[in-house]
Amino acid sequence: MTAWFPHPIIHEINTAVWLHTLSRHYKTTITLANVPDEVLKELADYRMDAIWLMGIWHRGQQTRASALNYIHEYRPVLHDIKQEDVIGSAYAIGGYYVDESHGGREGLAIFRQQLGQYNIKLVLDYVPNHVGKDHDWLKYHPEYFVQGTPELLRADSGNFFSVTTSTGEEIVVANGRDPYFPGWVDTAQLNAFDKGYRQAAIGTLLDIASQVDGIRCDMAMLVMDDVFHQTWGWRGVKPLEADFWTQVIGAVKAQYPNFLFIAETYWGLEYALHLEGFDYTYDKTLYDRVLEGNVDGLYAHLSAHLSFLKRNIRFIENHDEPRAAASLGVDRSRPAAALISTLPGGVLLHDGQFTGRKIKLPVQITRQPNEYEYTALKRFYVALLEEASRDIYRHGEWTLFKRSAACAGCTGHHNVIAYGWQWHGEYRLIILNLAGVWSQAMIDLSPWDGLIKDYDIQAYNVITRTYADYSGNDWVGNGLSVELDPYNVNIFDIRLTPKRIANMMSSQY
Repeated sequence: MTAWFPHPIIHEINTAVWLHTLSRHYKTTITLANVPDEVLKELADYRMDAIWLMGIWHRGQQTRASALNYIHEYRPVLHDIKQEDVIGSAYAIGGYYVDESHGGREGLAIFRQQLGQYNIKLVLDYVPNHVGKDHDWLKYHPEYFVQGTPELLRADSGNFFSVTTSTGEEIVVANGRDPYFPGWVDTAQLNAFDKGYRQAAIGTLLDIASQVDGIRCDMAMLVMDDVFHQTWGWRGVKPLEADFWTQVIGAVKAQYPNFLFIAETYWGLEYALHLEGFDYTYDKTLYDRVLEGNVDGLYAHLSAHLSFLKRNIRFIENHDEPRAAASLGVDRSRPAAALISTLPGGVLLHDGQFTGRKIKLPVQITRQPNEYEYTALKRFYVALLEEASRDIYRHGEWTLFKRSAACAGCTGHHNVIAYGWQWHGEYRLIILNLAGVWSQAMIDLSPWDGLIKDYDIQAYNVITRTYADYSGNDWVGNGLSVELDPYNVNIFDIRLTPKRIANMMSSQY
């Protein structure tokens, strides 16, 4: 297993839906064992570092039966939905083995080998907090679970259920839950403080690490010691000596040091999870502020220590959030996508994002409706990701530039965000208008004064493929005055030429 690049670009794919869509297109059954190479080449053309196959694990019959009870809720998304379209929640896992309908373990190995030809890594899911009610652990290891009582079952059947173990004993088990919401009725709550479950989690993750390159851990904060004790301490569970993630991640990394851990997390617990061993955590704060259009809030957020920013992974949509083309709109999604793709840290993109899909799919179904494709948006993403995959964003030095009103009475600078990169004589200047109104701003480039003084500057916009010429001395002390159209994206490749050399060359003609 090779090491990961900094600033990884990861593409989430809903496995069941993707394979179903490919099967319809190619008029034959497509599994992970026979994905056409042209499909992988198209993914590679987006300069992905990794594919996250969401929902690859086996889902049992109880998981599916539970989802069928809610088929009416899926009809607004897929108006002609049929029972065969419902397969159950991807996060009520019946077993950590690749479902045979997706190609099984062998199919996954073939797919990983194919991806390797394009230097693309592979990421899967792990759900530490709960499993589906079909999971064998309920029968053979009931001690792994948070248990209840017959009285609790009678009083609160929405959060507890009964199950018969392999010995014939009937026990009461809690449904998996987030402490702020009712339990998930198709799941069973694991006990993060049980030593046996800790070892089972390590064994499961070691098996996954033998097959792929990284893991995205669902709702990772739920099994942190403080959170778990707050949620389930009333059932008598007690913390162990080591924190859950410290112990689990440490054991896996001891054998697979390059295996990547990504945490889905909320409630401001990102840094705490970094301390417990995660390589990256979701940047939900940035997502929320983009959605709100709160650019001042973005500046405050991005003023955090660089070591923290580098360990965030950023997104404007995923399977849990609304589609960016719906929540932001196609035009507004462009500067938002440029932002997440060119900041320090990781990038998370979502299948369908590049063509402007607007319908958010439930994770319980296997078919998606046909939607209009925005070809211009697709071209934008090709250009953006070609740029965002360059070494300057992986290894360069990042600087956040201040902005202010361009003149007395000028407006709109609160809509603008600006920052830059430098690495081995290369420079990038990114200036984005995140609002749907024409905006002016003065960009303070004083951190670059020593770099641009006495240079002529040619700024090539890698998105619009246009050039503009400046004098570096005009920027020193004065800053750069910009006027930006609504939702304007500027990613400038800055070329510097010493004035003395430029003047000597011009005098020869």
